[in-house]
Amino acid sequence: MGVKAMLPSSELGFYALVVTCAVLYSGSGIFEASRDSMNRKAFRDGIKPGWHYFGRKMDVADFEWVMWFTSFRNIIIFALSGHVLFGKICSMTVPQHRAVMYMIYGVLAVLGSMGTVYLMIILSHCLLLYSVALAKQKWLCYVAGLGCLASFKVEPFGSWQSGFVTGAFDLQDVLFYGGCTFTIMRCMSFALESSEKEQGIYSIFDLLKYNFYLPFFFFGPVMTFDQFHAQVSTRELRRKDNEMKNIRVHALLHVGAIIAVDIFFHFFYILTLPSDLKFVNRLSDWSLAGLAYSNLVYDWVKAAVMFGVINTIARLDHLDPPQPPKCITMLYIFAETHFDRGINDWLCKYVYDHIGENHDDILKELVASISTFAVTTLWLGPCEVVYIWSLFNCFGLNFELWVQKFFQLGPFAKLEAKLSGAMSRRIRAAFGAVNFWAIVLYNILALNSLEFALLVTKRLLVMGFPVSTLSIWFITYCGVQLIKERERILALEEEEKGDKAKVE
Repeated sequence: MGVKAMLPSSELGFYALVVTCAVLYSGSGIFEASRDSMNRKAFRDGIKPGWHYFGRKMDVADFEWVMWFTSFRNIIIFALSGHVLFGKICSMTVPQHRAVMYMIYGVLAVLGSMGTVYLMIILSHCLLLYSVALAKQKWLCYVAGLGCLASFKVEPFGSWQSGFVTGAFDLQDVLFYGGCTFTIMRCMSFALESSEKEQGIYSIFDLLKYNFYLPFFFFGPVMTFDQFHAQVSTRELRRKDNEMKNIRVHALLHVGAIIAVDIFFHFFYILTLPSDLKFVNRLSDWSLAGLAYSNLVYDWVKAAVMFGVINTIARLDHLDPPQPPKCITMLYIFAETHFDRGINDWLCKYVYDHIGENHDDILKELVASISTFAVTTLWLGPCEVVYIWSLFNCFGLNFELWVQKFFQLGPFAKLEAKLSGAMSRRIRAAFGAVNFWAIVLYNILALNSLEFALLVTKRLLVMGFPVSTLSIWFITYCGVQLIKERERILALEEEEKGDKAKVE
């Protein structure tokens, strides 16, 4: 109820004004804190010389972002440009064998960047999981796959395998663990899809073509085997209407996002500030809330840029890869919270939806979510922060269902039925605002530190109560109403499309 309910334009305009003013006020506090802390000794490692003519230094605390645009930049450009050129030639000359050509290029690129031993390690895991797939037993595929994943994520097995790779360069660990763990997820998808194949089994070359598609190899996203196999097996390669135009537009948007983040890092030190808790504790509650929220937005932007660039390459190869993650600004539901849609699709298909089915039964949902976050914990690498992050997010996912079931009980359902659609929407948005900050607080555990998450929670819920707590809750409520308005418009557009399709 209340999904398609309209609110007065004046009310929505007021909400937009409140959110805009709050963002500007919070942003000004972060800007002043960044300016005043530019030369602090405690921030020396996280802030490096930047735009001297503007008198600004740059926040370089994010290892991944710096890696992409310094030591890894030339490798990315060279490898992906070669893949695009190679893929274009294959698509024009031998479209029926393009998957084999992609595999050959991927194998050569992995061999050239990481060496023979690394390639042998990857192939040994592929061969092991292919052998398991021959048995066509799902439980065996899960056991073998998760065991292989643990061999890279649990010590001393991970260090033992990485020790075989000789040589040393800045990106060795990143490429080693990235390629290995994504390989295991792809091999598990292959094994599980093979176990469901009614007749026969997919060949070892199908697995190698799937695994060594270079754009996905080191950093994902994970595309399930059934989708990849169906798309690369298509012989008639045709572009949709305006597809190339959309690809160019998305490519320009990613370049714009990279430039915007670079500018942002010269004026807002959102990644370095949380490292000094004494300094952060002197910030206002508004600035602290904005700092926590900004960290989640930045992590979404980083994921959107990384997967966006890779997805652009995949679309040039006539693939339809997993979409970038949904912006954290548009989220107030735990079920939609993910920063890697490829891994999320994988987990939903093989774990969460497989166990939880339609997600209406509380017990099944509990088992499904615990199993999902157990696999996620192993994927991220077991440690204290990951354990806490998994526990809280698993609780949040189940708590949503518990609250939903509670308010579906007779007395509450009758009470809501008496309310207007607009009032029902307002009440739901009030609960959504609480959920929004639960998502923020639970996820900065993994993005920053446990200490920073505890500081933000204490300041906003305990020391800031009631003024800061209720003020931020109200501003978030306004934001959730704007999100709901966008969802309402999208729902109406989908309904109109459905009606047109029925008429045609």
